[in-house]
Amino acid sequence: MKRARIVLADDHPIVAEGLRGLLEPDFDVIAVVEDGRALLEAARSLQPDVVVADIGMPHLNGIEVTSRLAKEQPGIRVVILTMHREEAYARRALEAGASGYVLKIAAPGELVQAIRAALAGDVFVTPELAGELVGSAGRHTRDGDRDAAILTPRQREILQLLAAGKTAKEIGALLGVSTRTVESHKYEMMRMTGVRTSAELVHFAIRNGVVPL
Repeated sequence: MKRARIVLADDHPIVAEGLRGLLEPDFDVIAVVEDGRALLEAARSLQPDVVVADIGMPHLNGIEVTSRLAKEQPGIRVVILTMHREEAYARRALEAGASGYVLKIAAPGELVQAIRAALAGDVFVTPELAGELVGSAGRHTRDGDRDAAILTPRQREILQLLAAGKTAKEIGALLGVSTRTVESHKYEMMRMTGVRTSAELVHFAIRNGVVPL
């Protein structure tokens, strides 16, 4: 099986090299850079599968890089790895197009899990933040809120759990329905909202203030 190609970006060389050692058993780390501008250049020239980036970097921060890559290179997934545990940072990163948000204090396995989720077209948020992110969604209403009105209560419930990082199997167990039923609701929501991936569906939920029932 072809190994995924990763570009790392962190302005602390010791941290970056530690991350390289963590990821190389599972992925090909093809470049390590120390600032946002270098990250953009590396992404454009090397075309990695996933970029792992800190938020606080010189020249361009990780969220700015994420936004640019989402527009210029939408096939490249971005996982944010940061010390910022504030919900607002996670929300901004996901709204910019990130597929993952992992805290540096989290267990090392979470970063590998986030990368694998990104490669599969899903979204991963450090569990201790995921609940806060979904629970606060109602405080971030905007003009697009009416778009979420097309969803049924059951669809909203499933979407909230997807945004909290639950798998279809886990959601089925929580709601007492089959995995197939959960997948059916997910694909129907994708059709209704005009998105193509699970990650885009989660971004829709964040943009439109989908809140717990």
